[in-house]
Amino acid sequence: MNKLKKAIIVLEDGSSYEGLSFGSEGETAGEVVFNTSMTGYQEILTDPSYAGQIVMMTYPLIGNYGVNEEDFESRKPFLKGFIVKEASNIYSNWRADGSLDDFLKSHKIVGIQDIDTRALTRRIRDIGAMRAVISTESFDVSELTKKAKESPLLEGLDLVKTVTIDEEYQKRIEGQMHEIVAIDYGMKRNILEMLVASGFNVTVLPADATAKEILSKKPDGVFLSNGPGDPKAVTYAIETIKELLGKVPIFGICLGHQLLSRALGVDTYKLKFGHHGANHPVKNVKTGKVEITAQNHGFAIEPKTIPDTVKVTHLNLNDETIEGIVCKEKSAFSVQYHPEASPGPHDSEYLFSEFREAIESFGGADV
Repeated sequence: MNKLKKAIIVLEDGSSYEGLSFGSEGETAGEVVFNTSMTGYQEILTDPSYAGQIVMMTYPLIGNYGVNEEDFESRKPFLKGFIVKEASNIYSNWRADGSLDDFLKSHKIVGIQDIDTRALTRRIRDIGAMRAVISTESFDVSELTKKAKESPLLEGLDLVKTVTIDEEYQKRIEGQMHEIVAIDYGMKRNILEMLVASGFNVTVLPADATAKEILSKKPDGVFLSNGPGDPKAVTYAIETIKELLGKVPIFGICLGHQLLSRALGVDTYKLKFGHHGANHPVKNVKTGKVEITAQNHGFAIEPKTIPDTVKVTHLNLNDETIEGIVCKEKSAFSVQYHPEASPGPHDSEYLFSEFREAIESFGGADV
């Protein structure tokens, strides 16, 4: 531990925390958010929805089971930096083929450890998500504060174009009943696996695919994926969804939920510090059941702007933010959380079946 290089993180309000470097050395800037998951750090690191952000884990020991090639949720990490209390310098798991430290180094992700993550979490919780700089090169707090303030704000920023695919591709199984199009705004791989496991052959298109291009595939349904950044900035996706409404059943997750909501006339806003973790309780309004959900988002939909044609289906029991909607007349529904989870929990997998049922009953059925 004594051989590790010093590092510092400085927030835009001037607060600073000195620690030790791990992963790649250098300097990086982004919005700091905290994730309350106890496991799944590799899935978190490779979730494209974290583009533009520095992720801090609240669980104190991270890295003890290493990393492997199978648990990537995207082609590479898109986050700006990684913060932990203690990065394990040993790892043990039969699936592991490398360490967390080597993983961060290979992808040039700057990390900092050995800081008081409880104190930093409380600061973010009380003040709100802030931009910050992690550095192993400079320890001038005033200089780094200035750099943090000059780094991009997530509000108004279209990060989807930095994570979406360049060309379409397919995932198919012979004999599947339904053909759907999935729009990749930063889609996690396990979502694709869950769609296929639910009986869909999937054609994945880039985020800027037009309604004409999508409908030319003759899909039975359209899926809107998760992704990073401010939904207001992804205007091209919103306009495309407007053109699709009523022509084909639509199911959205996370950013897809926000984009669908905006296409239906619902406004969105930035949360104080977002929802990031695998332990968020969500109530299904229809059944009354409570689902423990995995979440990763910094924006939410505004309840006061919901039209009569749109109904709320799910509520967050921590802060009463809206977690799901349905527009029956357009056969469109969405949820703010991640029913595919990866690595868990799996309480909400039924939503993929509901998408299949919506397709099979398209033309006036209850989705």
